[in-house]
Amino acid sequence: MGLKSDIEIAQEATPQDIRVIAAKLGLTEDDLDLYGKYKAKVDYNLLKKDTGKKTARLILTTAINPTPAGEGKTTTTIGVADGLAKLGKNVLVALREPSLGPVFGVKGGAAGGGYAQVVPMEDINLHFTGDFHAIGAANNLLAAMMDNHIKQGNELRIDPKKITWRRCVDMNDRQLRNIVDGLGGSGDGFCREDGFDITVASEVMAAFCLASNIVDLKERCGRIIVGYNFDGDPVTAAELQAQGAMAALLKDALKPNLVQTLEGTPAFIHGGPFANIAHGCNSVIATRMAMHFADYVVTEGGFGADLGAEKFLDIKCRMAKLKPDAVIIVATVRALKYNGGVAKADLNEENLVALKAGLPNLLKHVENITQVFKLPAVVAINEFPLDTPAELALVKDECQKLGVNVALSQVWAKGGEGGKE
Repeated sequence: MGLKSDIEIAQEATPQDIRVIAAKLGLTEDDLDLYGKYKAKVDYNLLKKDTGKKTARLILTTAINPTPAGEGKTTTTIGVADGLAKLGKNVLVALREPSLGPVFGVKGGAAGGGYAQVVPMEDINLHFTGDFHAIGAANNLLAAMMDNHIKQGNELRIDPKKITWRRCVDMNDRQLRNIVDGLGGSGDGFCREDGFDITVASEVMAAFCLASNIVDLKERCGRIIVGYNFDGDPVTAAELQAQGAMAALLKDALKPNLVQTLEGTPAFIHGGPFANIAHGCNSVIATRMAMHFADYVVTEGGFGADLGAEKFLDIKCRMAKLKPDAVIIVATVRALKYNGGVAKADLNEENLVALKAGLPNLLKHVENITQVFKLPAVVAINEFPLDTPAELALVKDECQKLGVNVALSQVWAKGGEGGKE
């Protein structure tokens, strides 16, 4: 019998009613906005509720640099949380929402893999609770208000040649990257060059994920620069008086989404800025709420440790006054061989020479976390079915020679049981 695919595993699962998951956090149905049986939004005002517990432990999952071979940050994050739950800990996962662009592109979904997944997987990977649609609407409202302001007399003297604010759509639609709009009659706006970004690259997404509440979000939206006037001075959303309407569109989206892992561990999935464009972390609100209700919170930063973890620590942690207690650095034998010069098509074959050649990549990421940021770290070797014992042993030995903590992660195949180590 062949290995089951991620989607087959997810579809065979029987999730618990989301009210049962919420009860594990001490929440009642009155605290939830239900989106069917398996999804709910949780009011962030519950942060004011005294849970009587001590400060939670925050664990950041990061990785070596991304390769086409795949590293498995999300899978590891989920598996480690399930492993902590199996060890009897009160734990919550905090992840980003996937963008439709990568879901339908080469990358695929972002709900984990194997037996370390969050469910309902199809919902999470598609429209989920509509947060990204709300963010796209707020972005495009600002664009429409700006163009209308110019059409109605341009009191702010915005220079149409110096507009920086673009429209957005949550799809990797290259045809819309650079366009000419405003064609037609005089009632159809003015003709200019324009373009669309993907929704997760919108500054609204970044502001949304760093906001601490609706008032803060409104102020962040107001500071967005849409372009420059004829004197070269910046023009903001606040000058267009757009921030209130933008915040109104985002008021429900700002509530974190509660779902669960395949093993019933509670998970907040909220916000999703790309790490190569913005800071690449889930929302500050969701992380704070996770730490409010659980004793251990496992979260992730996008891309490798030199980008995602650095932005998590230098941007999100500074703004939210957070500090991780430990960092997991995910690596795979396949990705290390790829870094050692092996073509993607040949990664299934044992190659200890290439593996050793690729290891400095991993060790540099470890050094960044332990020496630059002074945080305790463990390397998680995310095991793939075709990894050989000799390859796994080589990675472990080379890490241990340098005093690096290292553990085998078997969460893809075994779920929480494979995350205990």
